[in-house]
Amino acid sequence: QVQLAESGGGLVQPGGSLRLSCTASGSISSVNVRAWYRQAPGKQRELVASITSGAPTSYADSVKGRFTISTDNAKNTVYLQMNNLKPEDTAVYYCNVVKYTMRGPVASWGQGTQVTVSS
Repeated sequence: QVQLAESGGGLVQPGGSLRLSCTASGSISSVNVRAWYRQAPGKQRELVASITSGAPTSYADSVKGRFTISTDNAKNTVYLQMNNLKPEDTAVYYCNVVKYTMRGPVASWGQGTQVTVSS
């Protein structure tokens, strides 16, 4: 299990952009899933974007065409580029990686980074 640290959140005006970074304490080259989730006040945590080994990159309908997930294994980092941000994107964003092992999936979570979209 690796430790994850998110960064890049903040306050941005509607239509603006942010890039979130999630840096792992160890190698993530062998993990099976890299993902970003978010949780708005009073709402359940939802999957925003994910990269799964052997599968197409996946996005929530609400962010398609605006958000892009990517990974740099050399830097042990997962990114979430967020463009054309809307007030409804306001949430705490969490990074998640999952490795499938003989004993089952092992998941790691970051502590979260706040994104606030407001004028």
